[in-house]
Amino acid sequence: MAVHGVSIAVPDPWGAQLQQLREDVGDPMARAIPPHVTLMPPTEIEPERLDLFVTHLGSVARQHGPFTMRLRGTGSFRPVSPVVFVQVAEGIPMCERLEQAVRRGPVTRDLEFPYHPHVTIAHAIADAGLDRAFEELAHFDAAFEVGEFHLYEHGADEVWRPMTAFALSGERLQLSS
Repeated sequence: MAVHGVSIAVPDPWGAQLQQLREDVGDPMARAIPPHVTLMPPTEIEPERLDLFVTHLGSVARQHGPFTMRLRGTGSFRPVSPVVFVQVAEGIPMCERLEQAVRRGPVTRDLEFPYHPHVTIAHAIADAGLDRAFEELAHFDAAFEVGEFHLYEHGADEVWRPMTAFALSGERLQLSS
């Protein structure tokens, strides 16, 4: 069974900046996992269900429109989980709607923690690296248009490989965060 995930990619130049910082603080997954906001975490999908899931994701994309996302400042899940992240400051309701729609399809996934859209910049590394990531991006601020999300395959080597992009083509929504 293959492992797949669904996420919104952070575009360059911000994606490259976040990826470089993740590498600089010593996170070994920096080059394997591109900066993103997760809509469905890595999930085992039976090969015979993948086509159904792809069709479902296309339907989700057609029902949701593009939106502006703003990433600003840092946060952490410590002490519950050794994660430092860049916060989603604008676009939270749209991320929540997409996440719920993605997980309502032919592939379901229970979450370990309540959904909280964010961009991980350090995970499961020494406290000094987590602290550095938190401090160095405390004033990070980037806004961009989200026009698509991606289905990724997670290889045995733990590298995320984009398989398909799904363009958001529904009505554009302006919801407050």
